[in-house]
Amino acid sequence: MKNIKVVSTGYYLPKIKILNEEISNKLELEDDYIFKRTGIKQRYYINEDEDIISMAINATNNAIEKLKINKQEIEMIIVATTTTDNLMPGISYMIQKQLDIENTICLDVLAGCSGYINALDIARTYIAIDKIKTAVVIGVDCLSKYTNHEDINTSIILSDGAGATIISESEQEELYYSYIKSEGQKSDILTCKVNEKIYMDGIEIYKYAVTETVKSINKILKESNEEIENIKYIIPHQSNQRIMNSIAKKLNIDINKIYTNIEYTGNTFCASIPIALNELFEKKLLNKGDKIILLGYGGGLNTGTILLEV
Repeated sequence: MKNIKVVSTGYYLPKIKILNEEISNKLELEDDYIFKRTGIKQRYYINEDEDIISMAINATNNAIEKLKINKQEIEMIIVATTTTDNLMPGISYMIQKQLDIENTICLDVLAGCSGYINALDIARTYIAIDKIKTAVVIGVDCLSKYTNHEDINTSIILSDGAGATIISESEQEELYYSYIKSEGQKSDILTCKVNEKIYMDGIEIYKYAVTETVKSINKILKESNEEIENIKYIIPHQSNQRIMNSIAKKLNIDINKIYTNIEYTGNTFCASIPIALNELFEKKLLNKGDKIILLGYGGGLNTGTILLEV
């Protein structure tokens, strides 16, 4: 089977920045309530000139421009989202149309907040069995349109954004392990129906996230015969700083091993992991051969973990 490597990353955050003060005033909260409860100081909303497709295209273009790749080399466009505007055609098809990419497989994935993990694993499989050589995996969500802005459980955390990752086949031996577990039986604790607002049972999501993520990480470390000390960063879905702190505590690791940027981006669902991954590369915090764990969890319910070598 073919191995894969991450060859480029990109991101896009919308133009409107919403600070805690604006939401606190609206919901009559104490000044530091939101930050203490979530670790978030700001989030981003689209304006009237933006939509979910434009965010996805901007993130994809950002990744393509960095790599200076001929976009016609992209043989798969796979999009993870929870807030698509169109049931048909999917966002991936609109990216293909807007970027005028001729011969490519288009696919949209609805797997909740950890959908990017599912999408990346699908793209890797296509490369591994030699069906394609290069794919772009996009996580994008426009949560401001699906947020009940009077609901303290969701309005203080949710944000809009997009992240893109280009992966290609590698002739070198590259470490890659994945583990994905879905639990539809618990799906009612985080839901969003068409034309309705997001509902979240915060307490149950917290319990699920902290428990299942740690199980998932331990399982993938055992399967790969790796030690947590050899992992440069764990890059989780940026859900809530309290959840990420609890994961670090249960794993008995320094919180600095868990990379977070939720303070300045908010919770962007499917976009959060690829945005954080892009930030790590832009800050030059990753070197060739570093081992990282990508950790998704949330609506579905779904937990997805990928251990790979960059």
